[in-house]
Amino acid sequence: MSRLKVLVSAYACHPLATEGSFPGEAILGWNIVRQLARYHDVTVLTRPYNREALERGLRENGLEAVCFYPSLPRFFAPLLKHYLGFSLYYLFWQMRAYGLARRLLRRGRFDVFHQVTFANDWMPSFIGACLDMPFIWGPLGGAHRTPPALLAELGPKFRRKEMIREALKDVWRATPLRRRGLKRAAAILVCNRETETALAAAGPRLRFFPVNGIDPAELPPAAPAGEEREPGFRVVFAGRLDPIKGLKLGVRAFAAFGRTNPGATFEIVGSGEAGAEVRELVGRLELSDRVLFTPWLSRPELMRRLRRSDVLLFPSFRDGGGAVVVEAMACGKPVICLATGGPAFHVREEWGVKVPPGDPDSVVAGLAAALTRLAADPALRERLGRAGRERVESFYLWDKLGDRLAGIYREVLPGRRPEEERP
Repeated sequence: MSRLKVLVSAYACHPLATEGSFPGEAILGWNIVRQLARYHDVTVLTRPYNREALERGLRENGLEAVCFYPSLPRFFAPLLKHYLGFSLYYLFWQMRAYGLARRLLRRGRFDVFHQVTFANDWMPSFIGACLDMPFIWGPLGGAHRTPPALLAELGPKFRRKEMIREALKDVWRATPLRRRGLKRAAAILVCNRETETALAAAGPRLRFFPVNGIDPAELPPAAPAGEEREPGFRVVFAGRLDPIKGLKLGVRAFAAFGRTNPGATFEIVGSGEAGAEVRELVGRLELSDRVLFTPWLSRPELMRRLRRSDVLLFPSFRDGGGAVVVEAMACGKPVICLATGGPAFHVREEWGVKVPPGDPDSVVAGLAAALTRLAADPALRERLGRAGRERVESFYLWDKLGDRLAGIYREVLPGRRPEEERP
């Protein structure tokens, strides 16, 4: 296929998972830009924060892209400090990006516009809705919600935030701009079943495409069969310490499991505003000598920690993607998660355990049972870990996802040769 001129909007687009870069979204934006630049001539609109790392990453990968950095006046900055203000900040940033895109379009033609980040189904795309060029949107999440039976676990403050968040999402979804963008999109990439269901009216324009992947250089060596392990059973969680991550249920499950597995340990990697509450629960359950809290880690160091663990416990209530799930699979580790959102899309019974998101007590029992089963059967852990690793190698390597994205472009853009999508 001939090289296309592709305009990309990726507010979050940064090669490194820094705390200031919206880590999951930033890695997604960077990797989509990187893969598009393999095939096409790419022009990127992103925020100024990303400039140095983005341009360095392009040079180090031998890629070229024209990058623009629309910004807002400083008096908008206070919006970023407020939970409800961020959506408004991004709305105004999109307006600025739209104005720049119009000027670029007057200078020359683009074959397609691709809105990449933020990767949700409820924020409208100004450029996609309003500019006259083919439009690809996604991959999108956003339709996943905290299961109603688990809302009480959030506590009054975070439950109120969650209710406000869902109400705002419904308001955004009803805007004419968002509806116009959905109608105009030639392809809409979705990353979980909930978003597929929410956008079912788009019909055959929907394509599954994950928001998480692994660079081949990050893939650790596969563990040899029957590898000797250090004594003890090591459970790890990694992510933001936020109530929606379900970590209190994870700690309770570890406590129940630990009664019959006194040598087991649980490492919690991450930081966040729910950290104090989780630490208090650990102390109350008398687990302080078996639960280790580790602050934010770089991605390479996190991969090393996963490699030394036995299982990833990730009981998040709502994650559109769940990057650490794919990272654990790449390290050959089975995953225990809830059957909701992106983790449920990533994990199958061949390489993990999905627990139904029922009431808190049933979730705790399900998580504890999964830990007990895996701790008692090293051969099962090895088999699940090997299958997860094989899944990553066949589906989640970014170069393979880039090939798949190129195939989607061929399918949906006018005058391009259709090609069967990779499974």
